[in-house]
This record gives sequence, C-alpha cells and structure tokens, in this order.
Amino acid sequence: MINSVITGSGHYLPNKIVTNEDFINHKFFGDDGNPLEKSGEEITRKFEEITEIRERRYVEDDILNSDIATEAAKIAIEKAGVDVETLDYIICAHNFGDIDPIARQIDIMPSISAKVKHNLGIKNLKCKPYDMTFGCPGWVESLILAHQFIQAKIANKILVVGSDTLSRAIDPYDRSAMIFADGAGAVVLEAKEDDYKYGIINHATLSYTDEELSFLCNGKSINPDYVGSIKNINMKGRKVYEFVLKNVPPAIKSLLDESSISIEEIDKILLHQANAKMDHAMIERLYKLYGVAAPKDVDPMTVQFLGNTSVATVPTMFNLIQENKLAPHQFHPDNKIIMASVGASMNINAVIYQFKK
Repeated sequence: MINSVITGSGHYLPNKIVTNEDFINHKFFGDDGNPLEKSGEEITRKFEEITEIRERRYVEDDILNSDIATEAAKIAIEKAGVDVETLDYIICAHNFGDIDPIARQIDIMPSISAKVKHNLGIKNLKCKPYDMTFGCPGWVESLILAHQFIQAKIANKILVVGSDTLSRAIDPYDRSAMIFADGAGAVVLEAKEDDYKYGIINHATLSYTDEELSFLCNGKSINPDYVGSIKNINMKGRKVYEFVLKNVPPAIKSLLDESSISIEEIDKILLHQANAKMDHAMIERLYKLYGVAAPKDVDPMTVQFLGNTSVATVPTMFNLIQENKLAPHQFHPDNKIIMASVGASMNINAVIYQFKK
C-alpha cells in the first residue's frame, strides 16, 4: 500500500526574544476604547497565570514571512535527503503573507509558496506552489491536502510549510497581542510503499462559519486614536475558549472512533499552542469522554516560551520532539500521535499519524 510519510522536518525561530516584562510599561485598552486602569504588572501577571506564556519570538525588521518559511523548508528538505527538483508541490500555510514591517501592508502576490520555490532555486516547472489560508489549523490542513494528493497518486514528494509573522498583525493596544508570535515549521511528506499501514492513518476537518466567523477576525484597533494598520487581529477570547472546549474534544474522539483506535493507543497529542490553560482543559475533557485520566506528558507544550505562532506551532513542536529538543518528549517506532488544531473561522482539524515499526 502507499503510505504518506514524514521523512524530514525543520523549524525556524527568530532571534529576538520578547518577555512579559517588555509589556509592563505598555498602554493597553479595553473593548470600550478606553485605557485600562490596571497596572502593567497586574495585567502581565494575570496574562501569564491564564496562558502560561512567559516569552515569545519576533522577527527583525529586515526579515519577511517568506524568508523564515524558506529557512524551515531548507532544514526539512535536508533532513529528508530529497532533491528539491523532485518536489511535486510546495504547500505553504499562512494567514497574512508577507507583512511590511513599517506600513503593516499585507503582501500575498506573488504567493508565499511561489516565493519559497524561488528562494529554494527550484527550476522544475511541474513543482506547483500552493498557498493555504485556513486560520491557525492551516498547516494541519495542508498536511491533509498533501496526503490526499499522495493517495490520489498525483504526487510523490510534497513540502508542507507553516509560517506566520503575527507580531506585525496584532493590535498593539489589545492584551491578546501578548499571545501571538512569529515562527515557521516544515515537513517533507513522501509516498512510501509497504505491506502495512503507517504514516498518516486518518484525518478529519470541521468548519464552522455561522456566528463563529466573528470569533477571530481582522478589525480596527480598540484604541480609537491608533493610526497604524486598520486590519489587526481581533479575537473574542471568551467565545473562542468556550467554542474550543465544547467542540474540539468530541471532534478528536469522533476521529479516533471512526479509525477504530482507542485513546490508550495514542502516545502523544500535539495540539495547536494558543493558551496553555485551554490546551490542558482540552486534553482533560478528551480523556474524560473515555472515562479515564490523561497520562502524564501526553501533551507537549511550547506556548510558554514560543507563544502562539499560528500555523507554525504544530510543525515546530513536531520537529523539536523529533530532534530530542523538547524533553522529556520523544517519538519511538510504532508510536501513534495526534496532531490537531483549531482557529479562525472556526475550523477544527486533526491527523492520526503512526511512525514506522
């Protein structure tokens, strides 16, 4: 049978580290358009209590999203040991393309995937660049799409990248600005023929576009006097939190049940890193659906020191574990893992992945 297998992975993290202390003297506003009366110390302390985020990474002004996407891609390609000219597709997940560091102008023409293909020096005209804009679940959805191309026998090797520079898309006066960060992750997915099933075992995607469409979108700054970008990340935090806890655990359970895989067979669950408290609650509720307690260390975390890098969170975490750089987490032969994400509009998706024996 033909299996869709990750043969190489990589990530890129910017050098600039921004800690919570860097926000202490920052002026934040409330939804009513007025400055918050709480002190910076109180705001950042409460923020860390809720999210567990202590620091995050921002790109320097001379670096674009397509640049960090390319760096992550180079590492994944090197680890996979493939010739770039043999890639059938380059699928790049992102939400804002390249963002100008000064004017905050969004640039998606040419596409990020086309820029990555150019940066890699690929001359193969049959290598197709394809952008995926699907909110934070974009990389997982890109992996699903790549798997479908391989199973349809229209591709053998696909580069799948997730990359965003959210530091240039935030509303600087919104407390949620402290959540978001920059980064890139990538994998090479290849067709591998064998007599047993491994690699991507199954997948599922749900898309909610009624009132959920407004839970996480772009809008004006909550500071009415802000003269920067008129399109900034606008998140209804409580709505998102309630939606996630209600819908993500049963969605993952449904995928496991459909796949005839028990929760006890799962070795790791790589969740999108948005808010540690929310992720802990998702894991707890998922296992509660099976009437069992979540095992220790089943859910790796990077949000505490990387923040929410959107489409880059899951592939970055995957690579860190694969390179033994996220102790105590490791992947072992025949392990089964879940990679899952949730985000605008609201979309939920998950992949069950099994390593080779």
